[in-house]
Formats: sequence, structure tokens, C-alpha cells
Amino acid sequence: MASLAIAAADRSSSRWRAALRLGGLLGLLLLMVPPHLIAKIGGRRSPWPPRFLAAAARIIGVRATVEGAPLTPPTLAIANHLSWLDILILGGATGTAFVSKADIASAPLVGWLANQNHTLYVERADRSDAHGQVRRIAEGIERDMPLTIFPEGTTGDGRTMLPFRPTLLAAVAPAAPGTAVRPIAIDYGASGPGIAWHSGESGVDNALRLLGRRGTLQVTVRLLDELPVGEDRKAMARDAQAAIGAALTSAMPSTAL
Repeated sequence: MASLAIAAADRSSSRWRAALRLGGLLGLLLLMVPPHLIAKIGGRRSPWPPRFLAAAARIIGVRATVEGAPLTPPTLAIANHLSWLDILILGGATGTAFVSKADIASAPLVGWLANQNHTLYVERADRSDAHGQVRRIAEGIERDMPLTIFPEGTTGDGRTMLPFRPTLLAAVAPAAPGTAVRPIAIDYGASGPGIAWHSGESGVDNALRLLGRRGTLQVTVRLLDELPVGEDRKAMARDAQAAIGAALTSAMPSTAL
């Protein structure tokens, strides 16, 4: 009976933490939207989206440490992917935009927030538009902010990385002069398996679980050295995965493509 009472208390505490953090996120949004909209007047790029992402991560309990040289455009960054927290952490720490699946654009509120950070959308299942997607990514790299892709295509389990898909790397195979290709290792350490979003867990359940998580979450973002670029996108995918796997304490690379 005592153990059941403790479990019930933990669930109640988790719900309260999730509610408090959700309230903090809504308050942060209300605080930052007005200066963001003012900053956009005249077509200027607002500095507020990365500030929002960084502050949102802290409200949720993330404490990120960044290692390595900053990302400077034009850069295509290649990162491992465990959770929607990756967006908050990377966007807030590096000022990067992201390549995302197209259905995010129509998601209530989330789609609007993604648009404010200049997200570039692709429909990965539409093979007929593969060349158009590569062209749009190449154009996105030329904008005045870094661009990040998650070549696993979905979130992993926090223990092993999924094989990196080379398709989107066609935008840098070969790369335009001056373009850097940088791997990024998002390292949750021993917390990785508990953070990962996988195995059919719904988005709502995952969000409530992470918002209700006890304590802080230490994350290290390792901005790794540039990769050599060429015309072999599969080789670049393998090189990126190997570099990220070597930099992680929470996962090992999967088998080669």
C-alpha cells in the first residue's frame, strides 16, 4: 500500500510540474511575441525566436553546455535526433533554422512557431519532388542563418542512432563555395533513453512526460569540425554519423549504410 501511495504521489507531482512548466511556456510566449512582431516590421529578421527557444528549454529544465566553434552561415548542420527538445536546445544555442517534415507547418501554434524560426519544409514521401526539395535546401543554406537537418528521419531510442539517410545531403554534394557541413552531437548522457520519443508514444503523452520530469536535464551540444565535402552524399552521411557517434556518451552509431 505504501508503494502505491508513493507512486500516486509521484504521478500527482509530475502533473503539477507539467502544468507549471506549461504555464511558464505560455507566459514566455505572451511576453516575447510583441517585441518579435515589432522587430519584424520592414521585413527584418527578428532576434527573438532563438531567445524564445533558449528560454523555453530552461523553463522545461534543460541546462545546455555548448562545445566547439559557433555555426556561421552558410552552414548545413547534421544532427542526431531524440526528441522535440532538440529543436529548443539547438535553436536556442546556435541560432539555426531547421528542415522539417511538411505536416508541421499546419500544426496549430507549433506551425506558427516553426515559421517564425524560418523552418524549411519538405515532403519526404513525395519522391517526384526530390529535386525541388534539394534545390530549396540549397537555397536555404544560403540564407543568413545556419540550417540543420536530422538525417535519421525520425527520433531514435537514445541508445543507438538510426541509419543516416543521404537524400537531403544532395544539396551539398557538391557544396557551393564557402559552404560548411558540420556534424552536431546532441548528448543527453545517461538520460537519453528516458528523453527519447519512440515506440508509438503519442506526442501529447511525450510532451506531458517531459514537462513533468523531475529536476534539471544536463545536455551537451558538441559542434564538431567540418566534414570534407564532395559529390558522394552517402559517404558524407557515413562520415557524419561516425563523427556524431564518436562524440556521444549516450549512443553508438548504427551499422553503415
